[in-house]
Amino acid sequence: MEKREKDMEDEKERVCKRCKKPFIASLNDSNSCRFHPSFFVCRRHDDQKRYYELGPDDPPYAAKFYDCCGAEDPNAPGCSTNTHVSYDD
Repeated sequence: MEKREKDMEDEKERVCKRCKKPFIASLNDSNSCRFHPSFFVCRRHDDQKRYYELGPDDPPYAAKFYDCCGAEDPNAPGCSTNTHVSYDD
């Protein structure tokens, strides 16, 4: 690929697979993308580091949190940062 073509490719806006935000490859660095490396799950915290108080009538799956960091808000900002990853990669 010619240098000019490569430069044009680096300036093309892409969408990140992890955070779903648009980015430009030439501006992509190790702190560009904030994401959760694990899933939002429905189960009791099993690491015993954090406790989720369930009421007596709550089913055992009432505890919902990110498995990576324990954040209980599904809209919590990511707990990890890295470069964006394009769907094109």
